[in-house]
Amino acid sequence: MLKKGAIVVGGLMLLSTLLFGRNVFNYLGTAYDVTTENVRNSVPIPFELERARKMIASLGPEISQHKRDIAREEIELRRLREELTGQEELLTKKWGEIQRLRDDLERGDSNYVYAGHTFTSRQVESDLTNRFTWYQKKEQTVGNLRKIIELREKGLAAAQEKLKALMVSKSELEVEIESLQSQLKMVEVAKAASDLNIDDSQLARTRALLKDIDARIKVDAEMVNAGELVFEEIPLDEPAEATNILDVITEYEAGKADTQTYVELRIDE
Repeated sequence: MLKKGAIVVGGLMLLSTLLFGRNVFNYLGTAYDVTTENVRNSVPIPFELERARKMIASLGPEISQHKRDIAREEIELRRLREELTGQEELLTKKWGEIQRLRDDLERGDSNYVYAGHTFTSRQVESDLTNRFTWYQKKEQTVGNLRKIIELREKGLAAAQEKLKALMVSKSELEVEIESLQSQLKMVEVAKAASDLNIDDSQLARTRALLKDIDARIKVDAEMVNAGELVFEEIPLDEPAEATNILDVITEYEAGKADTQTYVELRIDE
């Protein structure tokens, strides 16, 4: 079965080579890229956003591990600094002792008394030699420890910067995902609005019906007003003569004078 499959694959490769020549691998690579792009574009965007959220969430354990590593390194550096301080203090003390013995030997005495014990100049010189040899080795050890601390401090600073950058990047990615989510919602709303097909035929029919009702009401109103119309009739009586205002005033004054005379006569009686 495997042999047949190998033969088929080999035949396809030979046929492709005959068709496309030396560019067969370029064609195959392009076809692969196109296929991959098509598959990627066919994946729903919400699914991709959720996948991105999970990828960001997966950074949480990594960040926590970095924090623990940094905390352990900080503790170890504190211990090393304390050790360095102790070693430097010891070196200072030993150097002071070396200086004292050297000064004593420079006096040229044959015997020296230390802590109630007497020592010859040879014994003191031998002790000074041993102390100085020990001091040199210890000084080198302390120097190496100092370099180790410096290197680890640089490593710690770099780890802290990396952790800070990782946390900032994680926050930025979270904000970017929320922004993309908002944009996607806006696009979906706009797409839904553009795809929404509103049937306005019912509105048109209703508007036409209202216009028809309005017209009928106006017609009925015209009919009512038409029933109340008064047609002009032929006058049967003679029109009254026009009254002169001057005559009216004269008549008024005459009547008023007659009333005054009557009142005076009644008073005389």
